[in-house]
Amino acid sequence: MSRLPFFYGWIMLPAVMLVTICTSPGQTYGVSVFNPYIQQSLGLSSAELSGAYMIGTVLASLPLFWVGALMDRYGPRRVLVGVVVLFGLTCMGMRYVSGLGSLFLVFFFLRFLGQGSMSMLARNALAMWFERRLGFVSGVSNIGMAVAVGTVPALGFALVEAHGWRGAYEVFGIGIWLLLIPLVVLVFRDRPEDMGQELDGGLTIGRKEASERVGYSFTMEQVLRTRSYWIAVVCMASWSMSGTGAQFHIVSIFAERGLGAGPVAAMFSLYAFIMACARLGGGMLADRVALNGLMAASVFCQGVGLAALNVVPASLLPYFYAAVFALGSGLLMAVSETIWVRYYGRAHLGKIRGSVSTIGVAASGVGPFLMGISHDVFGSFSQVLWACSILCVPLSLLGLWATAPSRPE
Repeated sequence: MSRLPFFYGWIMLPAVMLVTICTSPGQTYGVSVFNPYIQQSLGLSSAELSGAYMIGTVLASLPLFWVGALMDRYGPRRVLVGVVVLFGLTCMGMRYVSGLGSLFLVFFFLRFLGQGSMSMLARNALAMWFERRLGFVSGVSNIGMAVAVGTVPALGFALVEAHGWRGAYEVFGIGIWLLLIPLVVLVFRDRPEDMGQELDGGLTIGRKEASERVGYSFTMEQVLRTRSYWIAVVCMASWSMSGTGAQFHIVSIFAERGLGAGPVAAMFSLYAFIMACARLGGGMLADRVALNGLMAASVFCQGVGLAALNVVPASLLPYFYAAVFALGSGLLMAVSETIWVRYYGRAHLGKIRGSVSTIGVAASGVGPFLMGISHDVFGSFSQVLWACSILCVPLSLLGLWATAPSRPE
């Protein structure tokens, strides 16, 4: 294939950003908008609703390793087409939910296809095109997720008012098909070699360390024998569990501090703005500083943010919590977007990220449920927030040991 006069990776960047935004109906911030309407319409208790969400999410994490293996074999483009088609069908299938069993099935597919598969495939596609600039472009891509956090909940409320909660999800499904199917079929490409190009548009040529890192790939068995893999997985799982749990119950947590819907809305708006800046800045840092240091800093921010929910004065809480948690989220995302391909190479990236996603998605389902149980037992979220915050101290120190592994013989 003849060389293009421009680097095609710069077209892949906005394409990946749009795919990431379209995962919103399967993300916690997207689903949480519909929870009160679903609960009232189906006559479910809070335990039944959160239990269906937890079980659906945990089970949804199990096939992600298989999706990653398919990506390694067929490339992200082909697999993503199938996932997008099924995800749109799942959103439209919300219209036919009639009870706890059918709701569980929809939660399973929303989490498996949206939060799990689409997010993983989009991130992996970007890692196939960039190495030296991967942190920066990942940060730019993640601005799309920050925009989604700030806008999709409001869009969800508007659609519910216009079409009801079932019709709102149906609109999401049709919109995803119209936006993504042409995009993935016509625009997506698996790797620069398919276009007669190189990583970073040739920027890695002459960089011996980067070339060696890209040229060699760990097998999955070799990855599982490295210390860094398990440390990174544990740190990221703690974010998935505690961060998602706090976000899922944030309205109730703020209510315990005497704060109503207005401060919650203000917190989310500020959180989205700071997260966009933090993810871009974190991505730039990931291209320049050690990833283990960024990981330790992100877990430390998580601990401070969780503790803040208990101790920061209520008048300052929406602003302090949004700032600290968004900063930590930005740093963690910068690490999670870059560490796997830089530490272990591209050849088995699908399986590696699939295994990480399996653990992370499962943790994101368990976190809200455990926090809900703790609230029922103690009558407050304070105890579980302190426990999660204290756990971040040893985890942040452990993150410093997640250094780049030596190549196996």
